[in-house]
Amino acid sequence: MISDWILKNYIEILGVLTGLVYLYFSVKQIIWLWPFGILTSLFYIYVFFSAGFFADMSLQIYYFFISIYGWYHWLKGSSGNDKTLRVSSISGKEWLIYIIITIILTLLTGVILSHLRGSNLPYWDAFTTSASIVATWMLARKIIENWLWWILIDIVSLGMYLYKGLYPTVILFAVYIAMAFIGYMQWKKDLKKE
Repeated sequence: MISDWILKNYIEILGVLTGLVYLYFSVKQIIWLWPFGILTSLFYIYVFFSAGFFADMSLQIYYFFISIYGWYHWLKGSSGNDKTLRVSSISGKEWLIYIIITIILTLLTGVILSHLRGSNLPYWDAFTTSASIVATWMLARKIIENWLWWILIDIVSLGMYLYKGLYPTVILFAVYIAMAFIGYMQWKKDLKKE
C-alpha cells in the first residue's frame, strides 16, 4: 500500500526533496540553490497542474526563469571592485511598492483564475503566486525581507495544500515556514556584519 502511494506520488516526493535542498542552500547562501530551484520547478509544474492550482503551476515557470536569473546574479555579484553580492534591506517606500505590486497582481490573476474551469481557490492561489513572484525577486537580489514574505506565503500555501490533500507538500511547507524563520535570523546576522 505504501509502495503504491509512493509510485503514484513520486514526482511530488522528488519535488519535496529538491525543494528542501533548495531551501537549505538558500538559508546558507550557497549558490547551488538555483539549480535545485530549477529542478523543483520542473517537478511542481506537473504536481500543480494535476491539482488544478494553475497560478501555482504558472509560478513554477516563473521560478524556472528567475532561478536562471538568480544563478547569474549571484555569480556576477554587485558592481564595483567587490563582486560579492551582499545581503541588503529595503526601505519603507520599497515595502509599499512591493505590497502594491502584490495586490495588483493578486487581483488580476484572481479574476483570470476565477474564470478557469477546474481552478481551485482562485484568489488564494493568485495571492500566493503574486507574493511569491515578489519574494523570489527579493531572494535573487539578496534582500533580507524575502524571508518575511515567505513566512506569510508559506502559511497560506500550507492551508491550501492541506485543503487539496497534497500531504507531502503540506509537510514541505511546514518545513519552509520553520526554515524561513531560520533564514531570516541567519541573513540578519550577515546584514549586521556589513
